[in-house]
Amino acid sequence: MSNDQSTIDDQEVGKFAQLSQHWWDSKGPLKTLHEINPVRLAFVNQHLDLRGLIGLDVGCGGGIFTESLAKNGATLTGIDAEAAAIKVATEHAQANGLSIEYLCTPIEDYEHQGFDFISCMEMLEHVQKPEIVLEHCKRLLKPDGLLLVSTISRTFKAYAGAIIMAEYVLGLLPKQTHDYKKFIKPSELTAMARSVGLSPVDLQGMDYNPLTGVACLSSDVSINYLMAFR
Repeated sequence: MSNDQSTIDDQEVGKFAQLSQHWWDSKGPLKTLHEINPVRLAFVNQHLDLRGLIGLDVGCGGGIFTESLAKNGATLTGIDAEAAAIKVATEHAQANGLSIEYLCTPIEDYEHQGFDFISCMEMLEHVQKPEIVLEHCKRLLKPDGLLLVSTISRTFKAYAGAIIMAEYVLGLLPKQTHDYKKFIKPSELTAMARSVGLSPVDLQGMDYNPLTGVACLSSDVSINYLMAFR
């Protein structure tokens, strides 16, 4: 595939390669992902009964969210461009008796006959061309399949909360985890999705209190938000 159609940002992949041994440390540098995971799952459960469904988790990392989906009854494949994360995910699933297929591949190189649902959580703000990710999600969905996405809005509030506070003041995330320029407003994500033939069906915010580690769904989409597309 030509480089102009690649979604991979080598610098972003490198960031997460350095964190590969911390994916399952719920008190470590990726603890925020563990704390928001129940909220991401609650959003999915509002739209799907996962039992018996076949799903793809794009940008699965070490498999935190992938395993949650599998434990709720879905048959899961997880893909990620970072090899060390896939190794961690595979070993953790095996140790916990979960049958999840993990593959180290960008979505543009992945082929499948079609999924009932695809999840893409906290990933679009780390790729070069999020619209290409959406295009390939659409390609890999069955007709009437559901795409579930979470990302960060490009607002001053998000810059203050997700970067200044989380990375530099509270040290919840490694510095330079996020690049403000890559944040995506809900209106922009909606336009990208519509351009590839996906229709929005839900938009909800996610509130997260970094001091208590508690997260919940909300109507405030100015920092973290989740969207569903069909």
